[in-house]
Amino acid sequence: MNLEEFKNQLSALEKIYFQLPSGALVPSHFHVTEVAKVEKEFVDCGGEFRKEEKISLQLWEADDYDHRLHPEKLIAILKTAESTLSLKNVDIEVEYQGNTIETYDLNFSKGEFLLVSKKTDCLAKDQCGIPEKKLKVELSGMTNNACAPNSGCC
Repeated sequence: MNLEEFKNQLSALEKIYFQLPSGALVPSHFHVTEVAKVEKEFVDCGGEFRKEEKISLQLWEADDYDHRLHPEKLIAILKTAESTLSLKNVDIEVEYQGNTIETYDLNFSKGEFLLVSKKTDCLAKDQCGIPEKKLKVELSGMTNNACAPNSGCC
């Protein structure tokens, strides 16, 4: 989800909910402790230079159970960050404390922001020598137990 999509979803909400991949909700007394512009320049394993930019929101919960971040307040924080950091309409990732600081992609469904687990991937598979996974084909006339003991196939 990019910045504009996030703000549009926020503007239609009365309360903000973030759902973890487990289905549990981030406690409602969370705070957004930072809005960051993250610029990353790197070389992939195939030697290609790459550049990416994201916006990072860091969620934090304290023992402050009496306060709740409302959508209009978060929109105001985002607008301040937009002008101060010259934010572009790029994808948002969310940091949240799990076993370590965990980073999630962001989606939206049924009034809740969904924190989506991220995975690593090779960006230069064509240059790494990693073979593509081949489709398994079932041979006609073969059954699942064709090579079972006493089946006669061996």
